[in-house]
Amino acid sequence: MKPTIVIVGRPNVGKSTLFNRLTQRRDAIVANAPGLTRDRHYGHGRIGGKPYVIVDTGGLEPITDDGMLQAMAQQTLQAVAEADAVIFMVDGRHGLTPQDRTIADQLRSGGKRIWLVVNKTEGMERAMASAEFHELGLGEPLAISAAHGEGVGDLAALVLADFSVTVEEKEQARHPRVAIVGRPNVGKSTLVNRLLGEERVIVFDEPGTTRDAIETEFERCGRRYILVDTAGLRRRGRVAETVEKFSVIKTLQAIEQADVVILVLDARERVTDQDAHIAGYVVEAGRALVVAVNKWDGLDAPQRAWVKQTLARTLNFIEFAPVHFISALSGTGVRPLFDAVEAAYQAAHARLSTPKLTRALMAAVARQEPPRAGVFRPKLRYAHQGGINPPRIVIHGSGLDRISPGYRRYLERFFRDAFKLKGACLRVEFRQGTNPYGGKRAGR
Repeated sequence: MKPTIVIVGRPNVGKSTLFNRLTQRRDAIVANAPGLTRDRHYGHGRIGGKPYVIVDTGGLEPITDDGMLQAMAQQTLQAVAEADAVIFMVDGRHGLTPQDRTIADQLRSGGKRIWLVVNKTEGMERAMASAEFHELGLGEPLAISAAHGEGVGDLAALVLADFSVTVEEKEQARHPRVAIVGRPNVGKSTLVNRLLGEERVIVFDEPGTTRDAIETEFERCGRRYILVDTAGLRRRGRVAETVEKFSVIKTLQAIEQADVVILVLDARERVTDQDAHIAGYVVEAGRALVVAVNKWDGLDAPQRAWVKQTLARTLNFIEFAPVHFISALSGTGVRPLFDAVEAAYQAAHARLSTPKLTRALMAAVARQEPPRAGVFRPKLRYAHQGGINPPRIVIHGSGLDRISPGYRRYLERFFRDAFKLKGACLRVEFRQGTNPYGGKRAGR
């Protein structure tokens, strides 16, 4: 098993910067503002042949009546309870604070191996920068600069020295990535917690609670997945704060990197243009898509009929995506929803043979020929697969530059039905055959 190392400390001491340094990625949002990280954020790293799991956490604030701060603290304490070792980070430029002492007392009572790290010591005498932190009674403070990478390698080596790796672990098989996206406050985090069976991410009755893209591995029916909870996407004109712009970027990256996207809608609100824009991002990225209409419980028959009509009208361009009506809070409809996710994943990675594709193409043309373009009718000769995720079907023939968009959509629907590719964002491409005699004059 890989050791799990958790980074804790006050807000804005550099925890996310160290997380990015130890994972050698830029997964966690970093900005000069406190309280950016709210949920547990997991990553993987390896130093000297030793793999590990690193966890970024929200800042441990003093106990207050603020429900958000209490939820952040609960997430952090849960991460500490699951940890094999804890990196307690303090700020060398601000010095020792009463809150640092409170956090030290909390960690000491947990019985975990604690490494005290003094961050932001670049350009400072390390012994002087860390001297006052000895009074916390947590051992020798280690002075580092997460932003510049100074001392980070030594820190990782010291922490991992407590863990023996007798057998080199094989690289992890790639697990399907499932991103959950939608507008703010539609129930994305509630759905994540329902699928995981625990309060993995903070759920709060205000939009914008989730700011980062939070990845979590979980297992279902013997298969492992990576579930990605994302920040809600607002209309562009309402994205004002720098932090929120970072959140939008992280959400769009999560869509690009996903195998399947679950688009969550709120049944108690009308389907909006913003919902259509988000669906458009998914289609543009070519990701498999499943639609979850949340908060379905409690609606009467006329309201449900109105939602379905609005859905069909506003999101008609994603007719390939299965739609499930669920309640993330109670769990109603969630199991069939994830069955559809698995089916969409399989469809997006389907391998289709050239003979089968060509026979399906001939059947499609026999049912409905492409419309004439002038005096000529395009000729579709054969088809083969040009890629997966999204699946691409490449059709060869002549006069294909005259194929209408409507006929392309007909072929997409035909292939999707013929090969049971529900949920996959199928692409049909045309490749024009070249005339070997083109450009030659007659009689030459």
